[in-house]
Amino acid sequence: MKRIIARIIVFVGIGFLASCGSIQEKPDPKPISKPVAGYSIHALYLQYQEWQGVRYQRGGLSQRGIDCSGFVHVTFKSRFGLHLPRTTHMQARAGREIRKDELKPGDLVFFRTGPASNHVGIYLEKNKFLHASEKKGVMISRLDHVYWKSNYWKSIRI
Repeated sequence: MKRIIARIIVFVGIGFLASCGSIQEKPDPKPISKPVAGYSIHALYLQYQEWQGVRYQRGGLSQRGIDCSGFVHVTFKSRFGLHLPRTTHMQARAGREIRKDELKPGDLVFFRTGPASNHVGIYLEKNKFLHASEKKGVMISRLDHVYWKSNYWKSIRI
């Protein structure tokens, strides 16, 4: 019985580590085949319409609950046919870093939200980005909002 409980605890712990934050994963052997920048912003807004308000769930990958890096992962796979890494840590290393003033639809925006946690979203246009918020679920926010502006880390173009 103790072994079963120990295994359950390990399994649950691993599930929590798979969220937006700090777990490291091995690079995916599947290469990212084409850039997303310049793709239809319409596809990103369609994704938003489908997912708007879906609640945040650490480690989630479905419309029953999703975290920020999971939302990026699912969006790129379903809308652009690209396989991005699952975690924020690996997504931050998936493309080339660009300046904030170079952002185009489909670029990834990253934020440092705590001592050991990060957050990721997908740039839309006009200072807006799409992401899975811990408090409000899938939503659109503004980069110039005081919270996001003060926690901005970097941007990546896939």
